[in-house]
Amino acid sequence: HRDLHSFPTRRSSDLISFRKKEDLTIMAKKIIGEERKDPFEAIKGTSNEITGIKKRMKRVANTDSTILIRGETGTGKSMFARAVHERSHRQGKPFITINCAAIPAALIESELFGYEEGAFTGARKGGKPGKFELAHGGTLFLDEIGDMPLNSQIKLLQVLETRRIERVGGISPRGIDVRIIAATNQDLERLIEKGAFRKDLFYRINVIPFLIPPLRERVEDISLLMNYFLDISTVQLNKPIKR
Repeated sequence: HRDLHSFPTRRSSDLISFRKKEDLTIMAKKIIGEERKDPFEAIKGTSNEITGIKKRMKRVANTDSTILIRGETGTGKSMFARAVHERSHRQGKPFITINCAAIPAALIESELFGYEEGAFTGARKGGKPGKFELAHGGTLFLDEIGDMPLNSQIKLLQVLETRRIERVGGISPRGIDVRIIAATNQDLERLIEKGAFRKDLFYRINVIPFLIPPLRERVEDISLLMNYFLDISTVQLNKPIKR
């Protein structure tokens, strides 16, 4: 019953838009970029083998189960690992990679678990977080895990069992929330027989296994890949290659 003329007059340039809540949600996702393309599209291949692997990986991507990706060098294990991360609920969190074969045995523990100030000669002031801490909330990709030294395997196993880490030179364990994806081109069963890889660690990482076949076993993908890289080359070289 109030006098309507007592309210301020709205300028003709003002605009009020009424939308359904569902429409606003879709618009918001578009604006902040949550509607991304399927990360598995970046992995080129239409063979039955690759199609099947993509399908199974999509099914388990949004879980926290540990994945072991096996395959020869160059089969794209790291690409599959990143695609799993981008497809999971951890996609906005860190994806941290450590190559277990490229780091000297003496340094791998400090790289994985970090170290406290004064832990050893040359240690950084204030200490340094390890890959597990950096990956907190996200995914840690342990590449070439078959090349990890036995001593480090023991400590890694403890971390996977307790979900707690302790920096080198530290005294207080820290809880971590990390999804593990491991990869190797090694025959882990043979390494276990030789005593070079721990059986208990194998069972910890081999929760959901995948084997990526080499290109020679999926020859139908050769033509697709050839044309894909040819298209890239024509752009890079600014030379139209027709055939």
